[in-house]
Amino acid sequence: RFVIFDNAGALVAQHQVEHQQFYPNAGWVEHDPVEIWENTQKCISDALESINITPHNLCSVGVTNQRETTVVWNKHTGKPYHNAIVWNCGRTSELASEFASKLGGQDALRVKTGLPIVSYFSALKLVWLFRNVQGLREDAQNGDVLFGTIDSWLVWNLSGKSTHVTDVTNASRTLLFNLETMNWDSELLATFDIPSSILPTVKPSSTIYCHCEKDGLLGGVAVAGILGDQHAALFGQACFKSGEAKCTYGTGCFLMMNTGSSPMPSKHGLLTTVAYQLEGQPPVYALEGAVSVCGSLIQWLRDQLGLINSAKDTELLAAECGEGGSEGLVIVPAFSGLFAPYWREDARGTICGLTAFHEKKHLVKACLEAAAFQALDVLGAMGKDAGRPLATLKVDGGMSANDALLQFQADISQTEVSRPVIMETTALGAAYAAGLAVGFWENTDELVDYWKMESQYSPSMANEKREKLLSNWRKTIQKSLDWVEPEAKVNSPVSSETTKTNESSSLMRQASDDNFFDDGLNSQFQQSAFFDEGSDKDKVSDGYVSKPPSTTGINPLLLLGFGVLAGVLTTKFLTK
Repeated sequence: RFVIFDNAGALVAQHQVEHQQFYPNAGWVEHDPVEIWENTQKCISDALESINITPHNLCSVGVTNQRETTVVWNKHTGKPYHNAIVWNCGRTSELASEFASKLGGQDALRVKTGLPIVSYFSALKLVWLFRNVQGLREDAQNGDVLFGTIDSWLVWNLSGKSTHVTDVTNASRTLLFNLETMNWDSELLATFDIPSSILPTVKPSSTIYCHCEKDGLLGGVAVAGILGDQHAALFGQACFKSGEAKCTYGTGCFLMMNTGSSPMPSKHGLLTTVAYQLEGQPPVYALEGAVSVCGSLIQWLRDQLGLINSAKDTELLAAECGEGGSEGLVIVPAFSGLFAPYWREDARGTICGLTAFHEKKHLVKACLEAAAFQALDVLGAMGKDAGRPLATLKVDGGMSANDALLQFQADISQTEVSRPVIMETTALGAAYAAGLAVGFWENTDELVDYWKMESQYSPSMANEKREKLLSNWRKTIQKSLDWVEPEAKVNSPVSSETTKTNESSSLMRQASDDNFFDDGLNSQFQQSAFFDEGSDKDKVSDGYVSKPPSTTGINPLLLLGFGVLAGVLTTKFLTK
């Protein structure tokens, strides 16, 4: 995906191309890294051409990406050994149990990494690849293999296959990174039997990593910013002070709070992570709560149940419910377990309170409420860890265009909810990082001035009603647990060719409406898609171009980005 901002952070233009989702087994999710790179090149070319800009107009490039999604490739041929294993892929659940049992529990590595031992993070995906992809271990021992999250894969290709790097935010999501030393940890590598030779060099989030290949589409432009998607959204929301927080409603729901210059261990099921690091400065840390199913629940209503035609229908149907809301109907969307703050992989989706009175509109309303309830659970854990409740929550992502959702979020959490004017906070955050590195902006104080509120939602629900809703939610959470018995581990070897071209894999092309479900990197497009008709569902590419930037007096900021699954891979650019 490619997005253009001016020097005040206003969106000027954007372009995107969809890519395929592969589901080779139930609960497994894969992407094709080669397709991602090919689409990236198309977006660069088309977006530059759409507003008559050449690489000579660009002064730096920033990348924001889906975190945890794991790619391994041959450093000589550039060919991936396997499709990328996506952040929410469930194939490593048994491995998580194996290592948790061996190491002394799910939280055995929290002191070093800030993370629990669960299927979410990259280390276990690497273990699976080494155990299942023929020839991978041998090639790694010979020094032929490179590993990275999508940012590393893109930068390696942008640089002409010469630069293998990542930033501290992406590294901190692998279970291999030490939050104190701010580097790869030899003991953790030994624990998971991961050779250090495959790892990218870890650098700050805002620094000059390399320059794009001279003969490439972005010839000679500096790559100067990398941030994982949720960290980029925090940065784009200008949450630079300790205690400031944002919530991104996309395919999943991700809440992150700046905790300052020291990592804050969580005692209530949250993740301790690096928020960002500017060149020459100490790292800034954060607490995060990740919810795996949010906008994808609306997608389920549309694609699996056929109850709605497009995402915009949810707000219309929710409005029909009036003051009665979902009328006691509650859904916990634990399709593949519960993430923060519960971390229960044995949970499954549960609907409670269903009666013959309920209609389609009530189920739709319950699905919207589920997003807010899950966010509330994370907000409560954050308040306990931080020792104080949040006064204001900044929101972004495709679902933040839904007024009904945001009002319910304010009501149920008793917190002011603020939606910014500029919805492209994730893309903007990576652009900010790249701009700071090359002096496009002087400091973060300048960026704070660009943040403007578009709408604010204040709590108005009666306390008695709120308590009843919360009671029903908590009961339904309990009902969702202990549904899955331990299964026999699936460990059949696979070849890279087989998984790369598996024609029997389930395949879904994300439609333009699906940007509603994206994790923040496409939020501006998502907002427009939310109010558009769903008639463009079969488009394989789309884009939006606002009025061209003036050729005088404006320093537009150019960013490239991509929707990757329900998390997105995005690459950004700054114009001179």
